[in-house]
Amino acid sequence: MKIWKIYILLTTAMLFWGFNLPLLKYMVTLIGPVTMSGFRLLLAGITVFIILAVLKLIRLPTKKEWTYIIGGAFLNVVCHHYFLNMGLVRTTGTNAGLILGTGPVLTAILVSLILRNYPSKIQWGGFVLGLFGVGSVVLAGGGLGGLALGDIFVFLAILTQVLSFLVIAKAAKTLDPRLMTAYMMVIGSIGLLLISFIQEPGEIKVFATVPPNFWYAFLASAIIGTAVGHMLYNYSVGKVGPAKAAIFINFNTMFSLIGSAIFLHEIITGKHIFGLIFIIAGVILGSGAAEELWKKQHPPKVE
Repeated sequence: MKIWKIYILLTTAMLFWGFNLPLLKYMVTLIGPVTMSGFRLLLAGITVFIILAVLKLIRLPTKKEWTYIIGGAFLNVVCHHYFLNMGLVRTTGTNAGLILGTGPVLTAILVSLILRNYPSKIQWGGFVLGLFGVGSVVLAGGGLGGLALGDIFVFLAILTQVLSFLVIAKAAKTLDPRLMTAYMMVIGSIGLLLISFIQEPGEIKVFATVPPNFWYAFLASAIIGTAVGHMLYNYSVGKVGPAKAAIFINFNTMFSLIGSAIFLHEIITGKHIFGLIFIIAGVILGSGAAEELWKKQHPPKVE
């Protein structure tokens, strides 16, 4: 597949993810976050399996592939969605969207460290700028208390997701990332449901009392935002690698800010814009995009 088509897939995935964030924020106000997330991801996993069945892409993984699937399910589904939903209960959709924008920087740095391709000074500068942007968002949400706990949960959510991208990229050598997504979601959703039975006993009964709008949001989030969104993104990670794909997470931040303003009527303040500017600068520098552009415009002279 041509690279521009992969970029279209990644942009589409970010649109789905970005608008999914305010839907999650709305749903966790009506039902326990872990219970809601467990059932939502179970539906998403079943949806991906149905799509792959139509495409005739379903097969049993090998023993080695199962290790990647279980690791990916733990990081990408259980940890990521647990921290994300617990964070959304305690912070705003706007703050969450901005903090998720650190994903590209974290991915670029972790990929470089794990592959022993250490970041340049410019990339480290981008990492610092990104963290400064996150710090600005946290301070805008109330300093070290109040909303700050929710912001920390959201940051842990993006960190575990970034680590899962490395696992997905490794598994993609033999296993279709779309099929891996289906297995991860079903296995991970079971893990979340087990946690919900302990942390939120009896919360499943609340499903019978939610308004009709909840079900519209639930279906849209599970089928479009999660199933299709993750399938497109994980497929792209397998094609272009985690670092290049992660650059597009910045669009997630933009779309989530727009979605929070539209669906949740949240106000985007000057402090949020300030944090967003530093996060974007951190992405450009930390991902290596700035250095790549500079080298293209200033090729080395051949003597």
